[in-house]
Amino acid sequence: MQLEVRPDPSEVGRARRWARSRLAGSGIQADEPLAETLVLLVSELVTNAVVHTGRSAVLRLVLPGAVTEETEETTVRVEVDDVSDRAPVARCADGEATGGRGLALVDGLADRWGWSREGTGKRIWCELDRCAGREGAAPACGSVDGAVAYGGYAYEVV
Repeated sequence: MQLEVRPDPSEVGRARRWARSRLAGSGIQADEPLAETLVLLVSELVTNAVVHTGRSAVLRLVLPGAVTEETEETTVRVEVDDVSDRAPVARCADGEATGGRGLALVDGLADRWGWSREGTGKRIWCELDRCAGREGAAPACGSVDGAVAYGGYAYEVV
């Protein structure tokens, strides 16, 4: 399933709403931490595409089928295709900056992420794992110990 995102910052909100609406059939509840993390990752990747290219982008979600108690692990994948062939560049923002933390958040919150050239543009993707069917299991398989090293700096994940 995919959504074309116009080159307008207000589209980021539409992308978040679209992602939330797609969770229901996947067995991921809207109030799960995984859902909130997924929506945040969608927001960051779409914002990067819209702000840094000024062109339309395509958001794709690959969600698991219905999650059951027999399902040990599911993976959710977020992809954003844009028309820029420039590699994503992580920036180290200082405490006063209002931007520049998007890729650090993606790096800290996703279980895996990367990018590839696609045609004349690129695809940035990330994946989140969810463990299900285990008593007391954390909502996400991967764990963050409270701090993420990124580009030589430590970011606290709250």
